[in-house]
Amino acid sequence: MMRDSRLDGRAAWTRLAIALLISMIGSAPMWTVVVVLPTVQAEFGTLRAGASLPYTMTMVGFMVGGVLMGKLSDRFGVMVPVLIGATSIGLGGIATYFAPSLFTFGLSYGVLLSCFGAAAVFSPLIADVSLWFEKRRGIAMALAASGNYFAGAFWPTLLQWGISTIGWRQAHLIMGIASFLTIVPLALLLRTRAPMPAVAAPGTTAPRNPMALGLSPNVLQTLIILAGITCCIAMAMPQVHIVAYCVDLGFGAARGAQMLSVMLASGIASRLIFGFIMDRIGGVRTLVLSSLLQGIALLLFLPSDGLMALFLVSFMFGLFQGGLVPCYAMIVRENFPPSQAGSRVGLALSSTMVGMAIGGWMAGALFDATGGYTAAMWNGIAWNLVNLSIALGLLWRLRAFSSRVVSLGGSENATQKRI
Repeated sequence: MMRDSRLDGRAAWTRLAIALLISMIGSAPMWTVVVVLPTVQAEFGTLRAGASLPYTMTMVGFMVGGVLMGKLSDRFGVMVPVLIGATSIGLGGIATYFAPSLFTFGLSYGVLLSCFGAAAVFSPLIADVSLWFEKRRGIAMALAASGNYFAGAFWPTLLQWGISTIGWRQAHLIMGIASFLTIVPLALLLRTRAPMPAVAAPGTTAPRNPMALGLSPNVLQTLIILAGITCCIAMAMPQVHIVAYCVDLGFGAARGAQMLSVMLASGIASRLIFGFIMDRIGGVRTLVLSSLLQGIALLLFLPSDGLMALFLVSFMFGLFQGGLVPCYAMIVRENFPPSQAGSRVGLALSSTMVGMAIGGWMAGALFDATGGYTAAMWNGIAWNLVNLSIALGLLWRLRAFSSRVVSLGGSENATQKRI
């Protein structure tokens, strides 16, 4: 096999560092919309479910944008969608500043800050990074996927400070302009296209992919999408409503923003840990492990209503669930050709945003219906069980297909010996 020398080399790690920095800056809208939720609810005079609508629009925009930007990345390289994202985030900050109603505020987030903004600096960068690594693909993709968690570790506290000092409109304006000015020069460093995948030398054939699941591409992609939706419906309640939950318990929005930052900071460590695990046991097995652990963390939220208990459970939740999203990208790269990486990874990761959108709205609606978050927590646990069932089904397919490949390989070897 002839292998590009840049794979897993210095150029690959430099590319990863740039991607991580861009994602950390450009993923701000995913978390700032959560922090501003109580302030927006008060200013526009709406119920909790209504105030959750901008978040839902943000996640739907992220879903659509992830697919569109992934296709652009496959065709033109990752620099193009990243430049589009930087411009859109800048315009989104301006539009949010002038938003006269909840709907236009949500539209600014859904279209500018999310669809053509944050979505352009998430899945396209993860897909691009995956093309630069072979031996360390798991940890590299986990690091790239950690960009939005790095954003979540510092943007909520920063924005909350901005809201309390200069107002939420001014804070969004500064966020948009600053993001544009920093992302554009970084994007220009990504002009080089990804290395070509290893190809078979003349007279040889490429080996079978031992991780193939024996499913048609569309069926496998559908299962990955369903898994992404269900895991993030479960994930949405703590991530979307933790600030509002702290306000309801009397701890204040600032404590809630700190709690979200703790959750996402531990999520960074989680993604690194699960990245190492993926390099050793693959995406499907890691998905099963992470799904099981997220379910345990969700159960721990039920008895926790004290400040220290919530900080501890938030830390554990971040540590347990951070491995889920990179698993979907890893499963795609294990089972689909590199030329489809942008669009396929975009579909996989965009599905997680659909789950966050549905889960965020459902938690708000259940809060309005019951006056508390207990029903929303049980709803998340139920959806997590669905996700775990899909993951176990993929694991069964992996084992069955791998056994069949080994059996066929043994038969071929025996035939060759007889000849």
